[in-house]
Amino acid sequence: MPQNSSVPARLALCGLGVSAPDGTEILQGIDLTIGAGEVLCLLGPSGAGKSVLGRVVLRLDLLDGNRITAGRVWLDGRDLTALPPAELRQLRGGLAGMVFQDAAAALTPGRRIGAQLIESLRLQPGVRRGEAGAQAHDWLRRVELGPEVMQAYPHELSGGMAQRVMLALALARRPTLLIADEATTALDPVTQAGILDLIDRLRREEGLAVLLITHDAGVARRLADRVARIEAGRIVGEGPVAEMIGSAPVRSHAGRAPEAAPWLRAEGLCLEYPTRGGGRKAALRDVALDLRRGECLALIGPSGAGKTSLARALLGIERLSGGQVQVEDRVLVGAGQSLSRADRARFQMIFQDPLQSFDARRSLGAQIADSLCNFGVTRPEAEQRATALSARLGLDAALLTRRPGAVSGGQRQRAAMARALILAPDLLIADEALSALDPVLRAEMVALLQAEQAARGMALLLISHDMALVAELAHRVAVVAGGEIVEEGPAAEVLRAPRHAVTRALLAEAGGMADA
Repeated sequence: MPQNSSVPARLALCGLGVSAPDGTEILQGIDLTIGAGEVLCLLGPSGAGKSVLGRVVLRLDLLDGNRITAGRVWLDGRDLTALPPAELRQLRGGLAGMVFQDAAAALTPGRRIGAQLIESLRLQPGVRRGEAGAQAHDWLRRVELGPEVMQAYPHELSGGMAQRVMLALALARRPTLLIADEATTALDPVTQAGILDLIDRLRREEGLAVLLITHDAGVARRLADRVARIEAGRIVGEGPVAEMIGSAPVRSHAGRAPEAAPWLRAEGLCLEYPTRGGGRKAALRDVALDLRRGECLALIGPSGAGKTSLARALLGIERLSGGQVQVEDRVLVGAGQSLSRADRARFQMIFQDPLQSFDARRSLGAQIADSLCNFGVTRPEAEQRATALSARLGLDAALLTRRPGAVSGGQRQRAAMARALILAPDLLIADEALSALDPVLRAEMVALLQAEQAARGMALLLISHDMALVAELAHRVAVVAGGEIVEEGPAAEVLRAPRHAVTRALLAEAGGMADA
């Protein structure tokens, strides 16, 4: 097995080649090593093969339908390409753990989080249920989640909470290798910093090797020792972080909001969720906001603060317990009231987890076209328009024939954007809609969204933990914490001179990541 020049290799990929079920080559001639206590960051454009490489290390290619066509995968001196399925099952989570890109989809929907953690911990020899329960509580604490999460189901968690649960599951059995596939994209800067510190501590104290798959250069600068770039399934460069990643780019700013009266007004929004034992938990408390035509309002705040709940409440997906949403002096959504069918085409949302929002059994192209067919457009015309719009988003016709699980996370995000934009909505809600895109693609999607706003006056509600993206795209910023808006104002003012402690903490960590 090859060795790293400075430390013994925990993981070694030697001449690795992988092909898809139809024979298409996905990975070719991959040679990489990661030493004990080392972090290797894998960077590359969407669809380059990063997630496939991470999954092959755990031999999940056997489940995906992909096939290793050349080379070897070595982990702690064991040739994983030669192990039988029974031994591979024992290895997953034991020697190697993985945080999957679509965290919520990777959790078992019908089981409580505590049961899933305890089940994983009890796979360790000699660990009894009581001890496993105590360890589960401890791991939730270490990823900054409270004990109440033990009783929660996956659908009750925010995107950031689901990512942290996945991290706890991946680390709970003390693996020697962690594969982190976009493992912090749904986290606010404060929580993200804490999670990165935890991973850094484990690699320093316990020799944890980390394969870090990310588009976030700030995360790479903060945590990685080396960077490998992958394009079209091949490693095209490898070296120290300072050589492979330049300084943080200087971004433009959206400027002032359009001068016009508010087009959408939300007043007194209250939302409650039922709790076990018959109680109610407040998710939104007397929230008010407004939005102008052609304006971008960004919602920022800690993970689990209520940003996605607010977005869903604006569209009537979650039933309000109080307050109302008005558009052009007409009540759009009120207590117990959802959007009318006529309004659904005008108000669209790109959901945080596109894998869960698509039908896994049907092609992406068919589902994008469905948006038009639902409102009277013929199937042939809908498919033609879906293909044309998808091409603007960098998705070719061949990719549209695939199912959601057969494309990369960035390709799914762009398909979700196409499905929403094809109806030319008056309001688009984008919930972490660009988090899985590489910097080049993200810049293209930002330009497309800005063009839609300029051409049609589309209003945009942006939910993001990426403060650079917020600065670039948003005219105004509203900060959500504990189900309330605690600060609001022009983006330049809020980002330069935050007043609330929550805002100051978010921006302080975001600035630290950019400077790392």
